[in-house]
Amino acid sequence: MANSKYEYVKSFELKDNLLPQTWMVLRIDGCHFHNFVLKRTSTFYQRRASKIVSLTVSFFSSTYVMKWSKFFPHKELQYPPSFDGRVVCYPSSSILRDYLAWRQVDCHINNQYNTCFWMLVKSGKSPKDAQNRLKGTQTQDKNELLFQEFGINYNTLPEIFRKGSCVLRKEVEEIVKHSEAGDPVRRPRKKIVVQHCDIIGNKFWDEHSYLLSD
Repeated sequence: MANSKYEYVKSFELKDNLLPQTWMVLRIDGCHFHNFVLKRTSTFYQRRASKIVSLTVSFFSSTYVMKWSKFFPHKELQYPPSFDGRVVCYPSSSILRDYLAWRQVDCHINNQYNTCFWMLVKSGKSPKDAQNRLKGTQTQDKNELLFQEFGINYNTLPEIFRKGSCVLRKEVEEIVKHSEAGDPVRRPRKKIVVQHCDIIGNKFWDEHSYLLSD
C-alpha cells in the first residue's frame, strides 16, 4: 500500500516500543512459567512488544510440537498446544534479580505443596482430604509432615524440583582439535547449559557476573 491514498490506515497502528535501556523479560505461560531475559542493550525487533511476544510465542509453540516425540516417544500429542505471552520491562539489575528470585521461590512453594499432596494421596487419602490437610500449612509444617510421616527430608530432594531449571550461556572450554602430537587443543566457547541451582543468593551472580553486564 505504499504511496497510495489508502496508506492512511497505518496511522491506526499504535506504537508499542518498550522503554530503552531496560531489561526485557518475556514470560510464556502454559502449564509452567518460562522466562527469556533480553539484555538492556538489546534492539531485538526494535524492542516492539507485539513483535517480540508474537514471534517468540509462535516459535516456542512450533518447537514444542517438533520436540515432543523426542522427550515423549511413547506418548502421542493429543491436541495442538497453545501459549500466551507477555513482556515486562525492569529498570535495574537488582529488580531483575528480585523478579527471578520470585520465580524460584514460587517454584519451591509449588513443588513442596505437590510433594506433600501426592505423598498423602499415595498413602490412601482422597485428593480432597489431602487438600484439607495442607490447607493453611506453612513451609515448616510441610517439612515436618514429609519427615514425620514419610521419612522424607525435603532439602535432600533433587534440586531440579526444588530450584527449577536455569538455562544460560556459559563460557566453557571445549576440545576444538588435536595437535600433531595428539594432544587436545582447548578453546573457550559460549555454550547453552542447564543448571539447577540457587539464583537468589549472591554466589550464582558472582560466578556469572557477565549475565548482568552490558
